[in-house]
Order: sequence, then C-alpha cells, then structure tokens
Amino acid sequence: MILDVGLHNYDLPTVASYASNAEAVGYGALWTTESQHDPFLPLAVAATSTTSLQLGTAIALAFIRSPMEIAYVAWDLQKASAGRFLLGLGTQVKAHNERRFAVKFESPARKLREIVLALRTIWNCWQTGLPLHFKGEFYSFSLMTPTFNPGPIPQPEIPIYLAAVNPIMCRVSGEVADGIHMHPFHTVKYLKDHVRPNVEKGLRASDRSTKNFVFATAAFVVIGDSESERSESAEAVKQKIAFYASTRTYEPVLAVHGWEGILPELHRKSIAGDWKGMTRLITDEMLDAVAVYGTYENIGKRLQERYAGIADRIRLYFYAGSEVSATAWPRLHALPKQFRP
Repeated sequence: MILDVGLHNYDLPTVASYASNAEAVGYGALWTTESQHDPFLPLAVAATSTTSLQLGTAIALAFIRSPMEIAYVAWDLQKASAGRFLLGLGTQVKAHNERRFAVKFESPARKLREIVLALRTIWNCWQTGLPLHFKGEFYSFSLMTPTFNPGPIPQPEIPIYLAAVNPIMCRVSGEVADGIHMHPFHTVKYLKDHVRPNVEKGLRASDRSTKNFVFATAAFVVIGDSESERSESAEAVKQKIAFYASTRTYEPVLAVHGWEGILPELHRKSIAGDWKGMTRLITDEMLDAVAVYGTYENIGKRLQERYAGIADRIRLYFYAGSEVSATAWPRLHALPKQFRP
C-alpha cells in the first residue's frame, strides 16, 4: 500500500515548496483535484521542482475538454516529469457539466470509455508516427500534421485512472483503464460489496486481472493529537459527508447501510443553503463508517488495517478544503515510512 497526499486548494507560488515537502517526507504521489482551480497547472510546477514524486489528477473533468486537449497536456506533463504523471479522469455530475461548464452530458460511461480509447490512439500516433485514425460514437480524429505533432517522448505509457462510484462506471474502469479512483465518500462495505466486484467484472471482460490494476482512494481522516483537535476534525468531516450525501449520485453508498432515507432532507437543506443543519443530520455511526480516526502517531496503522486488501494507494483527505499545514508537516513526517515494506 502506498501513501499519497492531495493538493486541493492552492496559491500557485506555494506549489513548488508543497511538492518538495511531500517528496522529502516520502509520499508516493501528489494528486490535484478540479474544484476551485485547474488540476494540470500546479503539476507543471511540481514536475520541475521534484524528481521522484509521482504527479496525478484526482481527478480532471473529462467532458469539458476535447480528448485532443487532454492528450496534449498529459503528454507534456509526462515528458516534463520524466514519466511520473498519472492521468485521472472523471465525469462530474450532470448539473455541473450542463450548468457550470455549459457542455452536453450524455451516456457518461460509454463516452468516458471512448475518451480513454481515443487518448491511447492519439498518443500512439505521436509516438510511432502512424496516421491518426479514430472513429467512435462521440469523437472522431483523423488529422495530425507534423506542425501539430509533438513527437515521441522517452516514457510514452501514461497510466489512466477513472473515477467511479456506480456499477457501470466501475466496470468501465476495469475494462479500459489502468486504475480506479474510488470516491472518498465510501465505506469499506461499499467498496467490498460493490466497487471491487464490478471492477473485476470489467477486468475479466478485457481478459485482465487485478495484478496490474491500481485501486486508489482518498480517506477521510479524523486526526489530531488532542481531543479538541479530533473534535474539530470530526465536525469538518461531517460537513463534507453531508455535502456528498445530499447528492443522488452517492445514494448507493448510503443504501448499503440503510441510510438512504436521509438524502431527501439533506438535499432540501442544501438547496436552502442550510449547511449547519445538514451537518447535524450526520450521525456518529455514519462518521465512523466513512472516516478513519487516529493520532498522527497511529493513523498510518489504522489506515492500513481498514484498507488492507481493498486499496493499493491511499491519500489523506484533509478537510475542510485544507492541505497539510506548516505545523502538520513535522507530525506527518514519519507517516509514509509506515507504509513501506
């Protein structure tokens, strides 16, 4: 199991030092998200300020970009990082695609599958010089002149991870991707009973096994060395659970535990902007099932105990929206060592 770290919200001038700290501490990868900032831009900075840290998107939104655009930025990051880039893609929900980005949301599983196939076709064209020819249901690519061909790179194999929650997308991940980003809003029961079995169906359909497939996730952690720290952390995680649980996309996670009845009330409160009221609906039982508790000294052991046999890569999900603070780096310095063989 590899321990990674996330970069959610950032000021671009601080990215180099953040990435350097993560590398020095011994994290396996630095993952960016697409929330308030572009997910690729900070990785360009990190690529030039680190030498061994893997760099990935968890995730970049697929449908708001042409596969050709994704192909170019991924190719450049792979070259700049000397082969350390991991491309994580996801769909986002319909409302954000249509109302925030003004793009069409259609057949998400089929479309995301096609994007993966298109990317590999484009990269193969650049690496080998073969003509570009891809024709699918949603995308067609047939023009690549020398002026627009970036040419081969030393490490052309770019791993693609897909974000998945529901059964169909889990199967698509297993069928065409190199790994899966399992959503941080999960429970062990949901991952065991629904995510992994469906990924394995997809792997079997493509005549592959889990041997070369990566299960990655972010874990909500209630962390602190004092009771007051852990109490503050627990409240922040409850807020994030309430946010996700108010969205119908994540109802299957609630349903596994018989908690789906809470969703309509959470949804009503979210529309009203009653975020505090939403948080009060999240019980300690829900928090225990979703988050891992611990101190800075024992959180690594507890993460390994919970995710053994379920995940290959874990990253700490600090919330609310926070990164590793300057005061937390020293306390987390020994944590990655607990994950090494």
